[in-house]
Amino acid sequence: MSEDRDLIDPSLEEQLVSACRTAVGDSLRSITYFTPDAYEQVYLRTDLEADADLAASVEHEAAGFRTQMAYADSELGGYQYTLRVFENGFVTRVIDGDRGVYITTDGITVRRSREVTEAIRSTLRAAPTAD
Repeated sequence: MSEDRDLIDPSLEEQLVSACRTAVGDSLRSITYFTPDAYEQVYLRTDLEADADLAASVEHEAAGFRTQMAYADSELGGYQYTLRVFENGFVTRVIDGDRGVYITTDGITVRRSREVTEAIRSTLRAAPTAD
């Protein structure tokens, strides 16, 4: 997994930031766009340090590509999103096809998590995929 500062089209980047900021407001900490092979952090709130080990986090979240396939025939239905709860924040991951986004927030409700997930998914689906 490698960082790629040109992975995401600037227009899609702006749309994702706008959609996430609209859905979760000032509690949004970061947005990371990823594929099975690469990632790019597209937003980091100004009061946070850019010293997180993104490669390790993205590697873990990219396992969601395999998880999607594992649950493909589940009686639970199709995979929607993942919400992880930590002592100091939350991670919401959305995967759509061969690309995904995860955001970190200070706080989030399940309802707000669903809203941001829908916003991310519709933004990804409206944007063309890279060839």
